[in-house]
This record gives sequence, C-alpha cells and structure tokens, in this order.
Amino acid sequence: MLTLERCGEKVKDGGAVVKEETMLNAARQTGSIAAVSVLADETRRSLYLYVCAQPHPVSRDQAADAAQVPVHTAKFHLDKLEAAGLLLASYARTSGKSGPGAGRSAKLYERSDVELDISLPAREYVLAGELMAQAIARSSRDGDDIARALRDVAREKGVSLAANRENTGTDAATAFGIAVSTLRDLGYEPRVEGDRVVMANCPFHRLAGAHTKLVCGMNHDMLSAFTDSVAPGVLQANLDPAPGRCCVTLCATD
Repeated sequence: MLTLERCGEKVKDGGAVVKEETMLNAARQTGSIAAVSVLADETRRSLYLYVCAQPHPVSRDQAADAAQVPVHTAKFHLDKLEAAGLLLASYARTSGKSGPGAGRSAKLYERSDVELDISLPAREYVLAGELMAQAIARSSRDGDDIARALRDVAREKGVSLAANRENTGTDAATAFGIAVSTLRDLGYEPRVEGDRVVMANCPFHRLAGAHTKLVCGMNHDMLSAFTDSVAPGVLQANLDPAPGRCCVTLCATD
C-alpha cells in the first residue's frame, strides 16, 4: 500500500521541472488576474472598449474625445492598459504630412492579441470544445463513429500530456507526484488521500452535469491514456464518480 506520508513527500519534492512548471502556471494566472483587474476602473474600461471597437490604432486625443475626459487622463489610463498587455502602442504622424515640419509622431493604441480567461474554480471548456471539434472533424472525414473518434482524440490528448513531462513514474510515489503536478495545472485540484489521488474540481463541471456519460467518458479516456503513458503499469485512472469532485480517481496498480 502507498502511504499518505510517502506520497506527500514526493508531491512536495516533485523535482525541479515540476516546480518550474507550477511556478510558470502560477505566474500566468497572476498576470491574467492583474490584467483583468486593470479594467475595474470605469474610465479605463471605457477607453479600452473604445480602442477595441476601432478599425485602426487611435491617438490619445481621439480616445479622450470619445471618453469625454482630459487628454492627460486618457494618457494615464491608456498607458496603464499598455503596461498590462491589453493594448499595443506604436508611433506615427497623424497629420498626413511627412518630412520637415510634419510634426512629431503621435502615440497610437490598438488592442493586443492577449486573451484572458479567468474562472474560479478553474474550468477547461476550451479543451473540451477542442476535443469534441476534433472528434467531429475526424468522424466526418473518416466516417468513424463519433463516440469512437472522441475516445481516440481524448486518449491522444492524454498521451500528449505525458509527453510534456521530462520524467516518468517508475514507482507509485513518483508517479503520484507527477500526476498531481500535471493535473493541478489543468485545474483538477488534486489531493492525495491514502493510496489514491482524488480531484476536488471537475474542469468540465457544467458540461458534465448536462452530458454526464459523454463528458465523463471523455475525461476518463484522457486521464487513462495519461497514466498509461506517464507511469505504465504503475498508475491507473478509475471511473469513480462521487458528488462534489471529479469522476475519476487515480491509484497505484497492484
């Protein structure tokens, strides 16, 4: 049997790669939350929405006129939005003239390509949508049964999750540590309970509630392929539904 203390030790130590990936994901989440919080100010949000709605970069004067605020106020908020990564800035003359006497270049703003998705608790509806879209496309292209196609793409995703790890679990404690780190990054909120890993959060919660068999089956297929790849013969994923948590649990093989 695998003890809680042994798992806890491995999960805590985890290795340099696990720690680095966890820190990077935490930094991304912190950056996303900070960027969204920038929009809490009503004036700043108004300026952001105005810039996003324009077909071309806009100047501080144009933004100030649209938001009906002084230019220095628009400058302050636009630069905050740029610093948060929500706007991109460039410089160009807006007079239409060039050469000597054409005047100084104006700072122009446009929406950046940054995408923010904040959800508490964590949700992975984009991942579910991608897997289902791939399954539909494959079924249409190859004539396969769509349920089989979804199973295949879910398992391929699980294999790719394992391929992103630089090490594999050759024993149960190491495998538990790798699984906990990987699944934490996907929002599963895993925790070790005795000789198994239980996931407190379902990243597909709303979809799973409406289409339980389909979504839970997809989830199980993905996590089964992950455990089979990252810790073959050591770790397995079981379909083990219970209220208030993910339908899959992980345990060491006998």
